[in-house]
Amino acid sequence: MKKRIGFTLFITALCLAATVSMASAGQLVLKGSTTVLPIAQKISEAYMAAHPEVKISLSGGGSGNGIKAVLDQTSNIGNSSRFIKGKEVKLAAEKGVLPVPHRIALDCIVPVAHPENPVTDLTLDQLKKIYQGKITNWKEVGGADKKIVVISRDSSSGTFDAWKSLVMKKERVTPRALTQPSNGGLVTQVATTEGAIAYIALGYLNDEVKAIRVNGIKGSAETTLNGRYPISRPLFMFTNGWPKGETLSFINFILSRNGQSLVEEAGSIPLY
Repeated sequence: MKKRIGFTLFITALCLAATVSMASAGQLVLKGSTTVLPIAQKISEAYMAAHPEVKISLSGGGSGNGIKAVLDQTSNIGNSSRFIKGKEVKLAAEKGVLPVPHRIALDCIVPVAHPENPVTDLTLDQLKKIYQGKITNWKEVGGADKKIVVISRDSSSGTFDAWKSLVMKKERVTPRALTQPSNGGLVTQVATTEGAIAYIALGYLNDEVKAIRVNGIKGSAETTLNGRYPISRPLFMFTNGWPKGETLSFINFILSRNGQSLVEEAGSIPLY
């Protein structure tokens, strides 16, 4: 009985500590995922226009860095394109932080190649073998006789984690793969490398690269919402405890009808 009471008091104290806001009034700090970054930028601009007394600081760096910033209490909001990991939950408990996820949008991850690449469709198994290094030439998947240049995200990326889970099925990406720290970096490298393949968030898709269908299905808002596209995931903003004050107002804004319309304008998929 004493152990149960002690545990309850510990959890209560942890929750109270976690709900303390780290920012002064009128200031918000957001860090993390480059996938969430265009959404955060669009929302921040609209929010500051409606609340000119509020200043918002925004930076990327990957989902892992966003969650770390919340655990270190150096950011009000940690942007993440993946859910929190078990080891991060353990670290949060050690630091007396209670990370709370807020699902703010949906996304799909789209394989992309150089615009001149004739390949239009790949299966999940072909993608897995390409990223394992078992398929090394585009002619093996119906393309030209050209070496495949595999490009991936770095390990701190939520997009990398989703790709590893949904495509690689936990298998390792070939050590010969080139890495980029951001979606924008992937787009630039693929656009300038004829044999390249990479994977990017839907919001970063543009005319500089060619989207490849997966299992015959185009990555889009429609195929993500109806569950047909196989490489989809939710996007999150994490806070330390249930948000208060300006942080709560910002989260409520992004979840509002107006906020979700801005999510769509940013190229991601609104929740409703």
